[in-house]
Amino acid sequence: VSPAADPAVISPQDPTLLIGSSLVATCTVSPDFPLKAEDLYWTLNGRRLPAASYTALGPSTLSVALARLNGSRQQSGDNLVCHSRDGGILAGSCLYVGLPPEKPVNITCWSKNMKDLTCKWAPGTEGETFLHTNYTLKYKRRWYGQDNTCQEYHTAGTYSCHIPKDLALFTPYEIWVEASNRLGVAVSDVVMLDILDVVTTDPPSDVHVSRVGDLEDQLSVRWSSPPALKDFLFQAKYQIQYRVEDSSEWKVGGHRRCRRMAGGGRGSGCSHLVPLQVVDDVGNQTSCRLAGLRPGTVYFVQVRCNPFSIYGSKKAGIWSDWSNPTAASTPRSERVAGGCDPKGGEQNTTLRRELKQFFGWVKKHAYGCSNLGIKLYDQWRVWLQKSHKTRNQVGKEP
Repeated sequence: VSPAADPAVISPQDPTLLIGSSLVATCTVSPDFPLKAEDLYWTLNGRRLPAASYTALGPSTLSVALARLNGSRQQSGDNLVCHSRDGGILAGSCLYVGLPPEKPVNITCWSKNMKDLTCKWAPGTEGETFLHTNYTLKYKRRWYGQDNTCQEYHTAGTYSCHIPKDLALFTPYEIWVEASNRLGVAVSDVVMLDILDVVTTDPPSDVHVSRVGDLEDQLSVRWSSPPALKDFLFQAKYQIQYRVEDSSEWKVGGHRRCRRMAGGGRGSGCSHLVPLQVVDDVGNQTSCRLAGLRPGTVYFVQVRCNPFSIYGSKKAGIWSDWSNPTAASTPRSERVAGGCDPKGGEQNTTLRRELKQFFGWVKKHAYGCSNLGIKLYDQWRVWLQKSHKTRNQVGKEP
């Protein structure tokens, strides 16, 4: 027998079928091999198929009938093999059973500092489960220009592509994704966007966190605006999140805002009622005061930036990644051991008492001031802490 001769041939070879289809495959042994139909059997993915599904179509041809096929177990195809009686492999075929692709959805894009464009999308539901699906992201300038094909895939995840250059500003683009497999092609809806509307940037740099004098419950946060956009006309808003040293969770979701206090200059006071402090600043405010913190505690702080209204764009902008964590600690409290902080229903009473003390102090020490600035508030906090220390040393209420 010639070494190049194939022992047998399976027909059809490597078919592609819809889920639920039926198939009759035949195995025909070469005349050069002394094998008959009764010497053959079939396996599918290593499992022997029942003899009741076989039919001898000639002295050396054996068929097998497969009904209501399920989707392929693997995207490389299910293995249908014709064997000789002793288990030898005579021929094989791959069965590709699945569904046509569904159109991709949820296309989202962003541009890093207006220098490039990255897009992500979500695949259809079941079509990708059984058959390998290819995705192609295409784009063109609206109203004119030819279709372009993105080349750098998987840069931001499985379903993503990166366009590194040659993009125009002030020009709307049409972007879509084509999905194709052995059973067909599906095209997403077309997304139209302007690069200026999807700009994101690097995280804020030079983030510094420091104490506010001897105030036990406050930290000052300062940062720099995105340097990559310094030559562009844009506005920015910032978010701050922080956590204590012994917690690994950044708690996000708060809605309280850092706000500029009267006479506060570039600084601002932040409520500590929620874990996330949000700075919505349409100017160039690059600082914030965190208040209501625990004394003697290490805090990790992160800041992120949202550049928006670039050259007058009306879109909301896209948040950057968070900056690297920066740590600082609040001053340690010097209250005597055994002291207790107000809890539960006592907090409102304590707040009213401290506000009364504050306005009494202002009347006594700052008569004639028309505005209550952050510096004045800080002076009162220091006075209040000193009075607490004196009271604790004396051991009696003032």
